Amino acid sequence: MRRLSLTTRLSLMFMLAVTGVLIVAGLSFNRLSQHHFESLDRQELLEKAHAVQSILGKLQSLDNFAALKPQLGALLGAHRDLKAIIKDSAGRVLFADPGPLDLPERFSVIASNVIWEWQDQQQVFRGLTQQVTGPAQEPPLTLMLVLDVTPHMDFFDALERWFAIGLIISALVSAGLGWVMARSGLRPLRQVTAVATAMSAKSLKERIPLAPVPLELQQLVSSFNAMLSRLDEDFVRLSNFSADIAHELRTPVSNLMTHTEVVLSRKRNIEDYEDNLHSNLDDLKRMSRMIDDMLFLAKADNGLITPEHKKIALEQVIDKLYEYYRLLADEHAIELKLIGSGEIQGDVLMLRRAISNLLSNALRYTPERHAITVNISQTRQSTRLTVENPGEAISPEHLEWLFDRFYRADPARREGSPSNAGLGLAITRSIVEAHQGKIWCTSSNGQTAFHMEFPRSAGSTAKQ
Repeated sequence: MRRLSLTTRLSLMFMLAVTGVLIVAGLSFNRLSQHHFESLDRQELLEKAHAVQSILGKLQSLDNFAALKPQLGALLGAHRDLKAIIKDSAGRVLFADPGPLDLPERFSVIASNVIWEWQDQQQVFRGLTQQVTGPAQEPPLTLMLVLDVTPHMDFFDALERWFAIGLIISALVSAGLGWVMARSGLRPLRQVTAVATAMSAKSLKERIPLAPVPLELQQLVSSFNAMLSRLDEDFVRLSNFSADIAHELRTPVSNLMTHTEVVLSRKRNIEDYEDNLHSNLDDLKRMSRMIDDMLFLAKADNGLITPEHKKIALEQVIDKLYEYYRLLADEHAIELKLIGSGEIQGDVLMLRRAISNLLSNALRYTPERHAITVNISQTRQSTRLTVENPGEAISPEHLEWLFDRFYRADPARREGSPSNAGLGLAITRSIVEAHQGKIWCTSSNGQTAFHMEFPRSAGSTAKQ
């Protein structure tokens, strides 16, 4: 089933709102008008009844009633839609103007001052029955005043018909106006759609101006512009990543080609071929490690890394890593220090790899005869591990980008060494984030420190 467009929905809602208001206003006007006419009719009937009572109050005996008929005729005959009947206690008609009217008997016994209505075929009457005082020592007379209100009812019937016609026309007109206003109001939304439709890698820098956009849509447009900024940034980063991959793979591939061409340029002994194969093997291992690292990062980006849920004593992990790096540190007269202890829930192999990347970087940039310090601290909420080493400080503008792939603080973009392809810190961040932690770097006053902080429930959260 095809759903209605937003413009159509707004038009229908506007039409229903206008129609509802008109119906309420029409019904209210109709009821107030009827009440107004009923009040006028009641007032007129009561005034006539009071006047008749004043005339009959002068009557001394029913035998003299005929003498009052001219006065009653003059009083009641002035209103051509008013009919009057006066009966005695026996039910005999003493006066009828302009003539007898065949009224149901039930209207003769209705309580005084009560307005009643009666319909005879196409005519509608509104009447008043009242007991009036007659001659002394005789029962009261019954006065029945009947007003023909057929013109009033015809007016209300015509009013209702015209109102129904006007309501239909107003509904159609309001639907059209609603469609025009909705389409005009949704123009910024169509602009967003047009920009999204025309979006490509070459137009990610386009933005929708906020000035002509209505206040209700400004948040939507702002969010859309922010999304374009993020897409542009990610696309640039992806493009740079592709360029960096080509940049990093160019050196080992060039080495392989050069070595092979040199060896094949003439006949050589078996030792030369073996040397060439060993050299090619080193380059192939470097390429293999780079591919493995990029696959790891690709899995991390898609949430495919699931750490184990085991209790890990971080000081034990550091001790084992220190055993591995001890020879390299002693070779450069670098001291390895460990302060504090703490534990988290996580994957020991992944954490060992992350910390190993930090220690490897620290050993690379720490001057001889200085110390690398790993500080572990723990609170009720989190566990923090800091790897700190002396050396040349990193400029503040580089700190934010250190964990990007292939990023190097050196603007000359020097070639990576065989053991450093520029992916170590990116892998470290992915591992830390897989454990629901965070990592950041500080560098000042000749000291550079990488901080990793894990929640105490990191392992259980990551496992879920």
